[in-house]
Formats: sequence, C-alpha cells, structure tokens
Amino acid sequence: MNRLLLGIIMLISVLCSSCITNKDVVYLQDKGTVVDDSLQIVELSKPYRVQVNDILSVNIKAIDSEVKKLIEVFQPAGSAAGGQGSLYFNGFTVDLHGNIEFPILGDINVLGFTTDEIEDKVKKEILAQYLKETTQIFVTIKLAGLRYTMTGEGGSGVYTLFQDRVNIIEAIANAGGLSNVADRRDIKIIRQYPYGQKIHSIDLTDLAAMKSPYYYIQPNDIIMVKPLKRKALGAGETASQTFTTIASIFSVVVSTYFLAKNL
Repeated sequence: MNRLLLGIIMLISVLCSSCITNKDVVYLQDKGTVVDDSLQIVELSKPYRVQVNDILSVNIKAIDSEVKKLIEVFQPAGSAAGGQGSLYFNGFTVDLHGNIEFPILGDINVLGFTTDEIEDKVKKEILAQYLKETTQIFVTIKLAGLRYTMTGEGGSGVYTLFQDRVNIIEAIANAGGLSNVADRRDIKIIRQYPYGQKIHSIDLTDLAAMKSPYYYIQPNDIIMVKPLKRKALGAGETASQTFTTIASIFSVVVSTYFLAKNL
C-alpha cells in the first residue's frame, strides 16, 4: 500500500506541474531582460527588400493632361486598383532573374531593392526615355499585400494583410490567436532569403521580443507554433481539469488495488 501511495503522490506531482500558468500564455512579460520598459525599445525592423515571386502594385500619376495619356501606356488597367486577385493578374511579378517586365521600358531589375528605391528607378527611366526631367510625375510602388502562413497551435492557413508593416502578434491575432497549449516561448519563423530559407525563433512571452529582428514579419514568412510539452502528458489545461484527471486516475488505481487484494 505504501508503494501505491508513493506512486500516486508522484503522479499527482507530475500532473500538477503540468498545469498551464499565466507565464505560459501572457505576451511580452517583463523578465528583466529589458533595462527600461518605458519604450526604450529600438525597433529593429529594416526596410523590406523585394524578392523573387513578389507581386508589385504600380501607380503612376501626373498633373499635365498630355502626360496622363502617356502614363496609361506604362500602367496596365487595374494594376493599382481592385482586390488581391486583380493584383495577381495585373500587378508586376518579380521573375527568377529579379526583374519586372515594364511596358515599353522593358525589364527593370528590382531584386534586393526597397519599394522606395524601385520608385526612384522607375521614375528616372520614364523621365529619361520619354519625358523631360522637369516633368512632374508621381510613382508609388507597393507590395501587393503582406502574405504569410500560419501552422500548428495557431491554426493553419495562408493570410494576406494590406499593410506596410505587421508585427508577429498582429499576424497571430489576424489568424485567430493561439491556443492555450501553444508554446509562446519558442515560435518558429521560416523566412525567405535570396540564398534560401532560414528558421528563426522568438519568445513572445518576453518583452525583449520587441527588440528582435523577427518581431516584424516579412512577406512569405511561415509561422510555426508547436504545442507545450504538457499537452503530450494529457493533463488538463486548467487546475480544475488537472484535478479531474487526478481524481479519475486515483479512483481507478485504488479500485484496482482493492480488487486485486480481495482476489
């Protein structure tokens, strides 16, 4: 009987330790890793540089009516308007060589450039080849949405947000949030680079996550959320669920013990 009680106590200890606490689910906690949490936090988000298969939305405007007619040649109908489907068919896709095929101007290399830098390139090419340098034209180039993938305890799906910058908490919220058993301490991000893919990790329970270069997501990021190890034990997520599990196990063990003893 003593061995039975010892086994039950050990089992109860393991199950109790498997309860999910606030420290497991609360975002951006002060763990002493940030000296001053009154927003002495430097955002390390760098301007995004265009990659292969990105789709760009191009919008060119001018004040002069004659120039406007010429601009219609450079700007395909629907390239700057409509939904995501319209941008897919009418936007400018970056090919495997890092170029976009621009009407009349031909191929323009955009790989590794920011959208601001591409705006300058397109504007200079138009002015140099077809207009006077003093002509006023306004070129706006944006990514056709920030597309990312969620998988694991954050649900599964591909999402697109029409914003210039999106942090990982916003991306998770847009996908429906994380489950209680999601491991917020070790969120994996698969990020695309010109030379391939790399896997990064970020701890969203730590305030220091806001200083991470992976706090802001990039187009084509894959966010992978694994479950806590506690989930594998089959214990409850809350204290009441864990107590119910313990009570059930205790009842079965005691019943089995006395049944075996009476045989």
